[in-house]
Amino acid sequence: MIEVRRRYRYVVEDTDRHGNVRLYLRRPGQSKIRLRCMPGTEEFDGEYRRAMNGEILPREPVRPVIVDGSLRALCVSYHRSPEAARLEARTRHVRRLILDGLCERCGDWPADQMEPKHIRKLRDQKPDKPEAGNAIVKALRAVFKHAVLAGLVQGNPAREVEYIRSGGEGFHSWTPAEVEQYETAHPVGSKARLAMALLLYTGQRRSDVVRLGPRHLHGGLLTFTQVKNGRSKPVTLTLPMLPELARIVAATPSAGSGQAFLLSERGTPYTAESFGNKFREWCNEAGLPHCASPAQGGGQAPG
Repeated sequence: MIEVRRRYRYVVEDTDRHGNVRLYLRRPGQSKIRLRCMPGTEEFDGEYRRAMNGEILPREPVRPVIVDGSLRALCVSYHRSPEAARLEARTRHVRRLILDGLCERCGDWPADQMEPKHIRKLRDQKPDKPEAGNAIVKALRAVFKHAVLAGLVQGNPAREVEYIRSGGEGFHSWTPAEVEQYETAHPVGSKARLAMALLLYTGQRRSDVVRLGPRHLHGGLLTFTQVKNGRSKPVTLTLPMLPELARIVAATPSAGSGQAFLLSERGTPYTAESFGNKFREWCNEAGLPHCASPAQGGGQAPG
């Protein structure tokens, strides 16, 4: 497939959820065009030229029909609701993906006829991924709660469906020896060491750690509003800037030069997701592939 991309400009491959590889012509700023012929054949060459010349047009997306009283209708109403608008942007995005996926499979189901057994069936479709099943239950609880308040249905069947208890051991808890190993691999002055110090000495989630910066520091205190539930139930914290954390911040060249203490290679603050990926790299470099960020939502710090 690498040879195809080299030979045919703008041709990319996509793999669908069933593992099927499909080829598309995807030019910047334009909708992608499906290429159906076998690469390397004369038929494919002709199809590629026609697509490049505008003789093959992108397929117009088929908009689903929204049937009154269907699950899809409830989801559309929920997405427009104040309840959805109050969610954090990341949570709202993930929930939309979950509900869009459900609507593809069962959007035409009559919502007022859905029972707990139907929700359980949706929850249990991926028995090896209990978190995904629980996310479906949580999203449907929110949709039906909104629908009840809006008078669209009488009851909330998802509320009667329990979450799956995870059989795993949860996040790994760091030991003092692992912290020492990490700190040996990443000396004071490195971004990796600053990241560990911020996580350890504030005890905050990575979504908060990536935002902490000089603007939050006043009189030896860090004052900030946590990201989680920041739109619905904001929590503002004031934490002492511990001497060891202050020492590491002062020794890190980039820590005082931007909006945040931690800056990426581009000189911009990390997102929570990109920081998680970077911290994984730092753990791997320290010989700790089984560890993750030692804070809430990503492992526990040693006591």
